Amino acid sequence: MAILPGAHRRRHRPSSPCSSLLFLFLLALSAVVCCSHGSAPASHTCTASYGSLGALGAEPLRLRGGGLWRSSRESKGTERGGMQILSTIRKKIAVGEAWLYKYPARLLSNLFSRKPKARANNQDEEKMSKRGNWHLRGGGLSDDRARKSIEIDDTSIESMLKSAPYIQWDGNQLFTIPKGHIEGMRSSASFYANKPLLKQVLKEMLENQANGSKGGFLSAIQQLSNVATLPGVVSSSIGMPDIHSGYGFAIGNVAAVDMDDDDSVVSPGGVGFDINCGVRLLRTNLHERDVIDLLFKNIPVGVGEGSVLGQADGKVSATRRAWRELSLYAQELDDILRRGMAWAEERNLCWPEDREVVEERGSFEGADPDAVSDRAKARGRNQCGSLGVQSEGSGNHYAEVQVVEEVYDEEAASAMGLKLGTVCIMLHSGSRGLGHQVCTDAVAEAEKGISVVDRQLACCRIKSKEGQKYLAAMRAAANFAFVNRCLMAKAVRQSFATIFERDEKELGMSTVYDVSHNIAKVEEHMVDGVKKKVLVHRKGATRAFGPGSPEICDKYRSIGQPVLVGGSMGTCSYVLTGTAKAMESTFGSTCHGAGRAMSRSQAMRSLDSRAVLKEVEDRGCTARVATKKLVAEEAPQSYKDVSEVIETCHAAGISRKCVKLRPVICIKG
Repeated sequence: MAILPGAHRRRHRPSSPCSSLLFLFLLALSAVVCCSHGSAPASHTCTASYGSLGALGAEPLRLRGGGLWRSSRESKGTERGGMQILSTIRKKIAVGEAWLYKYPARLLSNLFSRKPKARANNQDEEKMSKRGNWHLRGGGLSDDRARKSIEIDDTSIESMLKSAPYIQWDGNQLFTIPKGHIEGMRSSASFYANKPLLKQVLKEMLENQANGSKGGFLSAIQQLSNVATLPGVVSSSIGMPDIHSGYGFAIGNVAAVDMDDDDSVVSPGGVGFDINCGVRLLRTNLHERDVIDLLFKNIPVGVGEGSVLGQADGKVSATRRAWRELSLYAQELDDILRRGMAWAEERNLCWPEDREVVEERGSFEGADPDAVSDRAKARGRNQCGSLGVQSEGSGNHYAEVQVVEEVYDEEAASAMGLKLGTVCIMLHSGSRGLGHQVCTDAVAEAEKGISVVDRQLACCRIKSKEGQKYLAAMRAAANFAFVNRCLMAKAVRQSFATIFERDEKELGMSTVYDVSHNIAKVEEHMVDGVKKKVLVHRKGATRAFGPGSPEICDKYRSIGQPVLVGGSMGTCSYVLTGTAKAMESTFGSTCHGAGRAMSRSQAMRSLDSRAVLKEVEDRGCTARVATKKLVAEEAPQSYKDVSEVIETCHAAGISRKCVKLRPVICIKG
């Protein structure tokens, strides 16, 4: 592994240049995938030129240099304290829409910035940061002080439950906290786990009790019970197998409230700060044997002047001004917020058939741009089409090249165009700073008259002015996220077409599915034998509607809705399908990922970044990570075992295994 040099580092050049298919893909993708707000020393620069610059002209773009963490696979041959320079890339990238040209320059600048620019401030973070050494990160609020570790007798599930005798076990994967466990519960709380996952969730609870939660998040089990106290909640507050503590609601928490109850509430914490954080999966006609050896054979390392995507000469000021001016104008951004992927389809930024396989067809009805604050719009204006290396909770966002390693359900896999060896690309991102600000604004505006057991559960009556405004703004942010992933997919398709010199249609780069795992939606479900209209909060949980559901597109209605579950860096991901059991038991919901097992600060203290990347490399995956701290934060050890999560969901019947995907290349934002 190597870290790219700043201005103070001596530069080295390789003995001979080579054209790298892998780097062309990664660089082109990262250009549209990691929107830049960072900076670096002015003395260290690199340049890029693009084939068809349209309104920007043909002059090259001069980009800032800085730090990018890479796996050791890419560092062989580098001198200690030095750096190899990128091999010359002879191909140029031509991007179709002129207004997209701002992204390659801006995003490469971010990707190569040595120190990311500080995140946008918000009052909640500032207040929390004053309470000693607390740090608000995407995985939760954590303390740098030494915390007491609790050991659990894991001889059996029964022995583990002695530490929490109030939890009832059904003998399989379901654990229930009865109504009345804490004062004010309006329903029971429940969660799914197997033995290893139960140990982790109980350990989190016991350590939270032993160390206190002052200034931080409560344990996931406590949060499940707290959510059950919210006005209007029905059936049960449900935790998925990947559950862990979060803001107000645990991440992996599903809760529904009765839309016909005037007292029912919507809680911004039940959606989360990254509204419509979700996953899109693209498949290709390429097979592993066609791609992998060729890609790994030509992995270059480093970045130097004049070697990114073109020549080093030319003026830059006019170009910079141009892509600044091409930022989304107010009316254009409002159109995205109001119409989602319908806006992208009109501009040929996606295939017409893409929308058929996107949840809500990529456009939430009831979205209102006027409900989104000017500050939220300002934060999102330059971020559409990006992973986001600087957004709260964006560390686990990624673009990943994957290969189908196992097929469990031939019929469902065939319907999705997946078979053994198929090369896929998984994209994970959300609504970036815009969605975060929408949530921040809503929490600040939450009604003061509603009594809650945890202030992080701040909420509004659904039918109140504040509740309706939040739902309208949330849907607008969700539309922004759909377009975000749509533009990322466009970048991927163009990159592959350039690399393999074949049309993206010929490569068969169709969208398998796109689904959210941070959202609140009005749906109809059976509650105590009666069909009710409910508002389902899914925070870190994925919709998993079963076969025959009218909400599923025709292509997948017979097999059930596809569910996309990403693993941690270097570990496998899965495609599942929804089930009838999920419709009965979890409001049509299942897991969304591995779920954190270690806080971000704990991971940074206990894990060595170089060792982590070496481990990822040994798994057969090349990783590129924006900053050093993200390597430890996103290490496989920082997360639960995603396969245990999947097996629990499959055994519980709330989703069904379809295919397993092995990562080959991972870009972490």
